[in-house]
Amino acid sequence: MPEVEEDACPTETALDLIGGKWKGMILYYLYSDTRRFNELMRLIPNITQRMLTKQLRDLEAHGIVHRQVYPQVPPKVEYSLTKIGKTLKPVIKELEKWGKLYLKAL
Repeated sequence: MPEVEEDACPTETALDLIGGKWKGMILYYLYSDTRRFNELMRLIPNITQRMLTKQLRDLEAHGIVHRQVYPQVPPKVEYSLTKIGKTLKPVIKELEKWGKLYLKAL
């Protein structure tokens, strides 16, 4: 995992790690279950294969997502939340609730 500055803002750190167009959706779908790459591709409309790969690698590099490769032909790869990634579940759930509230208010 990358080093974090001692005086880093915790909120900014969290938003840097999980923010962006696609990471929230990836985490949302991993929140409920372990997923394979193609399953995530189907679940997330308009994401490209290249972008999904990039986002998963970034989340993996930061210790939020675990990538499990099974030694078989064809290769089987599954993604799940790590122990620290699972601590995001209540945050994701609250963001979902807030998003629904906001959309309803519009």
